[in-house]
Amino acid sequence: MTRRDAIFPAGRQALYENHRYSAAIRSGDLLFVSGQVGSREDGSPEPDFAAQVQLAFDNLKAVLKAAGCTFDDVVDVTTFHTDPEKQFATIIPIREKEIGAAPYPNWTAVGVNWLAGFDFEIKVIARLPGTA
Repeated sequence: MTRRDAIFPAGRQALYENHRYSAAIRSGDLLFVSGQVGSREDGSPEPDFAAQVQLAFDNLKAVLKAAGCTFDDVVDVTTFHTDPEKQFATIIPIREKEIGAAPYPNWTAVGVNWLAGFDFEIKVIARLPGTA
């Protein structure tokens, strides 16, 4: 069995060590990224919802970069929302700015009632560049 190849963005290892999970796992030609939230440097939720969503994308971008990926390499997106109906108008422009033009990755949006104090979380699967 192959050992997990963990990926961590610079400066955030303590967060993952404290909670006992990896930011991402490289497996073959795929990268599986754990859910990213809009946490400030101290780990607390950003109170402004739009800023929280942007921070979640920024944190995701840092994990992708640590693995040599960009949003162009993302093939599957799952997002979690505490109030999807009210939040989508804020999320969509940020998502479009970050994900870019078509063809778009798959996207599954899930309504939830708890995200440990956060209101938005995003996880992805990406294909590692140069591994077709």
